[in-house]
Amino acid sequence: MNDGAPIGIEETDPDAGWLATVMHVAFFVLLCSALTRYLIVHPGARATPWVIALAIALALLYFLGPTLGPGRTSAPGGSDPALGGSDAAPGGRGTAAGGRGKAAALWLTAVIGSWLTLVALAPSFGWCAVPLFYTGLRSLRTRSAIILVALITAFVVAAQVKLRLRFGFDPTLMFAPPAVAAAATAVFIYSQRQADRLRTVITDLVRTRRDLVETERREGTLAERQRLSMEIHDTLAQGLSSQQMLLQAADRLWDGDPGAARRHVRTAATIAEHNLTEARRFVHDLAPADLADGAGLDEALRTLADRETSDTLRIRFHQDGTPTAALPERVQSALLRIAQGALANVREHADAATAALTLSHLDDQVVLDIADDGRGFDPTQAPGGVRGHGLPAMRARVQQLGGVLTVESAPGEGTVLSAAIPLSPPRT
Repeated sequence: MNDGAPIGIEETDPDAGWLATVMHVAFFVLLCSALTRYLIVHPGARATPWVIALAIALALLYFLGPTLGPGRTSAPGGSDPALGGSDAAPGGRGTAAGGRGKAAALWLTAVIGSWLTLVALAPSFGWCAVPLFYTGLRSLRTRSAIILVALITAFVVAAQVKLRLRFGFDPTLMFAPPAVAAAATAVFIYSQRQADRLRTVITDLVRTRRDLVETERREGTLAERQRLSMEIHDTLAQGLSSQQMLLQAADRLWDGDPGAARRHVRTAATIAEHNLTEARRFVHDLAPADLADGAGLDEALRTLADRETSDTLRIRFHQDGTPTAALPERVQSALLRIAQGALANVREHADAATAALTLSHLDDQVVLDIADDGRGFDPTQAPGGVRGHGLPAMRARVQQLGGVLTVESAPGEGTVLSAAIPLSPPRT
């Protein structure tokens, strides 16, 4: 909070309402008490009509403050009666804000003037100073509010000292009101500055939380896109590639070897049928079709090996070890997709005669090996020239599960691809 800003509680503060209500009630109670005391102690005094009239005028002014000064005010029992508020601050909104600020200043001047006159006639009305401190602190800028509090305090002290001179010097009348006013003002200003700091922190936290949610949403979208990309590559794209190769081979053999051409066409039809099943499963829940109906990973890999075996490529499946518990669905799906992608690469790039799928169930991990006797390649270069999406997709799948993908190959020496995924420790 700077010295140029009003000392005010934001409208969003849920405690501003009850604090203003307490101050309103306190003001009217003190005003009525002071008037009652004056009437009891000074019956028939010449100034009594003026005191009564001024007390009623002050009460009406205080009560009608929101109507007479259209600033950020509230009626007694509502929210804060502070006139001026942020509308009187620099950078207010146009002439309307300036008009509210002037009306608020006139209202506060009328209230303080009426009260000062009452204190001059009857010093007991000085007790109303505390609620007026609050009104001044809420209505004016920090420096102006402190000056007003000091002037009000000095006037109260002067009136009380003048009244009690016949009893001698009373140090409590000289020093107690300034001490109380200073303490109350310091506590109020400190509380508001702490509230401003807390409000700033909350605003920053809300902004940070909003940014974090947006970042998480964006990262989630990118992760989902990557997952969909890998699913499409390992299923539909690989199947379509196989169909294309088979149909091209059938076209070349159609005149010279019609039997082989028909076998290629039938194989392509089988792959198309499986791709259709995969597409429907893909639309439904993205789970591999071979794992549907409760089939385990072992059975799914064996089915894959049988389906991908052809006249030119023989694929066998071997299982090593016995699983102690069912593998998580994510692990089964990832390994099956890796096997599908690896066999598609073997069929398209390796020119291999045989390939082997080996699933090893170890104590702390499950390992899938795909080996072929094809032409091999340099693992530092993408196989097939520009076609390098398969291995990155496999590596991403394994890394998402905390595993490691390794590729061992050399030109002319075949290829061994190994995916090792750790198993979660059993719960005790």
